[in-house]
Amino acid sequence: MARVTVEDCIDKVENRFDLVLLASHRARMISSGSQITIERDNDKNPVVALREIAGKELKADELREEYIKSLQRHAEVDEPETTQPTEETATEDMLHRQLTEEELLRALTSEAQRRAEPQPEDTTDYEE
Repeated sequence: MARVTVEDCIDKVENRFDLVLLASHRARMISSGSQITIERDNDKNPVVALREIAGKELKADELREEYIKSLQRHAEVDEPETTQPTEETATEDMLHRQLTEEELLRALTSEAQRRAEPQPEDTTDYEE
């Protein structure tokens, strides 16, 4: 029975930390039912994962991408953008938009100036 050491895998995956992450991810995949690409030889899942990496049965880049995808919680979906925003969507966008401090101060200042301006009085004569 051939033993797998880190030196057998280090030329496939340069960083030992990455090797541990990828091998443990592959071992979890095997535990969850993924097909193995080599003979098991009565080895446990981590050893099988290391043997697959050492034997170039799995490409490290592909395994790294699978690992990253397994950690993602939010899948980005490209949605087509609307060409003309409606008034309703423009209002919703404004509610969810983060204002910078400068924009907020400018808005508050203009609102204060608008309130400070004298309001025209209604000069129509009412008949009694």
